[in-house]
Amino acid sequence: MNTKTVSRWRNLGIIAHIDAGKTTLTERLLWKTGAIHRMGEVHDGATTTDFSPIERERGITIGAAAVQTQWHDHRLTLIDTPGHIDFAIEVERSLRVLDGAVAVFSAVEGVQPQSETVWRQARRHDVPLVAFVNKMDRLGASFDGVVEQMRAKLDANPWPLGLPIGAEAELRGWVDLVDRSVVEWADDGEATRRPWTTDEAARYAPARERLVEAVADHDDALAVAYLDGLDVDAATLKAALRRATLRGAGVPVLAGSAFKNKGIEILLDAIVDFLPSPLDRPAVKAESERGDVELAPDDAGPLAALVFKIVHQEHGPLSFVRVYSGSLKVGDTVWTSKREKSVRVGRLVVVQADRGTDVERAVAGEIVAVAGWKDAVSGETLSEPSSKLVLDTIRAQPAVLSWRLSAEKAGDLLRLGQGLASIAQEDPSFRVTSDPDTGETLVWGMGELHLEVSVERLRRDWNVAVKTGSPRVAYQETPSRAVFGVEGKVAKQTGGSGQYARVTIDVEPRDDGTVVFVDKTTGGVVPKNFVAATEKGVRAALAEGPRGWPVVGVAVTLVDGDTHAVDSSEQAFVRAAGEAVKAALAQSGTTLLEPVMRLTIDTPVGNVGDVVGDLNRRAGRVASIDDKGSRADVVARAPLAQLSGYTTSLRSLTQGRASAVMLFDGYEEARAAPKAAQAA
Repeated sequence: MNTKTVSRWRNLGIIAHIDAGKTTLTERLLWKTGAIHRMGEVHDGATTTDFSPIERERGITIGAAAVQTQWHDHRLTLIDTPGHIDFAIEVERSLRVLDGAVAVFSAVEGVQPQSETVWRQARRHDVPLVAFVNKMDRLGASFDGVVEQMRAKLDANPWPLGLPIGAEAELRGWVDLVDRSVVEWADDGEATRRPWTTDEAARYAPARERLVEAVADHDDALAVAYLDGLDVDAATLKAALRRATLRGAGVPVLAGSAFKNKGIEILLDAIVDFLPSPLDRPAVKAESERGDVELAPDDAGPLAALVFKIVHQEHGPLSFVRVYSGSLKVGDTVWTSKREKSVRVGRLVVVQADRGTDVERAVAGEIVAVAGWKDAVSGETLSEPSSKLVLDTIRAQPAVLSWRLSAEKAGDLLRLGQGLASIAQEDPSFRVTSDPDTGETLVWGMGELHLEVSVERLRRDWNVAVKTGSPRVAYQETPSRAVFGVEGKVAKQTGGSGQYARVTIDVEPRDDGTVVFVDKTTGGVVPKNFVAATEKGVRAALAEGPRGWPVVGVAVTLVDGDTHAVDSSEQAFVRAAGEAVKAALAQSGTTLLEPVMRLTIDTPVGNVGDVVGDLNRRAGRVASIDDKGSRADVVARAPLAQLSGYTTSLRSLTQGRASAVMLFDGYEEARAAPKAAQAA
């Protein structure tokens, strides 16, 4: 691999709250770099990355879309991600495979609820960030206000790299504190750069000094130069900013107006200057048959690639892949960790939104798509059959809401099943089950919009007329107390092939909501293969507790067991483990847990009392009321079961003047039984 070439690659995402301007910004970046020759607008349904009919009609991003372009001698692979919480899985899996991100904030609304969510997702994956304060041309825009909110709400360390010249209708330029220049924007966004005048140098020198001092606190080389009283030139400051940004010590902040095409060049320069190449990222860890290994981004190393997204297009399925080590070539046979089989790479594609260009080979650091794999699984690892590896997979939040679904015509049942299977393959946060009492199909998702879009896809893409039924909330159970020494036994030894297994387990509650299995047997009383079978039986039994919901927040410890030389089998231990879990949960009892949402309601001040009263009736708890002059933000938590149709109710309550953002905030003990909650 030519490391000089790879050092000029940037794999980055554009992340933000809904309506902060991500898609418009992506469109301007593509136009400015020459990847497209005409700028589309979100309100016209003509942008490059929002290419599905549903996205264009609704004016929102639903699926993360990849595009590739060039800026100077650097190759940029951009992924425009959704801003709505219902499609958080798209942000999660994008950040899992990207090297850096641009966080976009509205200069008017500032740090909004979903801004916080995607910011914390990026931080969880240690993704270096650059911030862009957008919509500086709008009434009420405040660059300083957004920077201060980044400190207060995100616990961030923002480093403004300049100062906007003017704001709102008077936005006309940017003072570049790094290289002591002024960027002036014409009405059409055309930019010209010139050095500071003598007066400007005197006026802006203190702000530059503060920037140098702030970065020097996190970079030893810059600190030495600063303390020695040396003049810190642009190259020295840029190098220090890059080192500190890659470590996550701070976030460079820029500003502009994507819609007016102002600030696009300075953002492109910042992407190149401060965001990492694949070579700048830490080695990835993988599990192998010989233990854990670390893999550098080297095309001469063993193949390790992650399937992070699957889409179905007119010409067949595409499996998006990030290559971390080694290379992937057309004609290769690769091992797939979740399907546990070898498959052939028939075609590789570099995707440009809804179009693709065939390539023969992809190397470490690249993002491509494999065409034609009908049974690919999101989150699986591709490796060499002779050197099987497993990378950390992609974790989806649990689905919290379901609708009953049925085909209007009996002849559509086959297409309905095919469509549901296709959507579930693409989207790990969407799942399909059946009601154990009625046999009806249930589709589970992250919220009403998520399910609406999924149903709309069935109608459009699969031509299935569907009916939807009453919502159902995803409850969970957890053990109410610890129980010890509970036995599960299978003994069928009367003639012919027998079945025998005995296990003894302890069951204890956990506060973190996870399910943990521990083997504490000694002396080989339960052989290794039967321990694995016991764990399988335990997890299967926990899928449905005494109340009919999944059991979480539990540690199951295998403490003893017994085998028979002839009659014991893995299946017998699966069954014995299931019996032990059921007996243990019957002894401990379970506590019902319900999903709770965090709401941020933007409302006129005059309607605050009505909004709070309605939340109280829905068992909501108000955390804070933030005064914003004529409007206020009411922040509260409420059970999802009480929020059916809340958006419509809120509009009616406030004559359409209030809006709400709902984020899944975790599970807590249910205040009412499910039927009562759902009837509310």
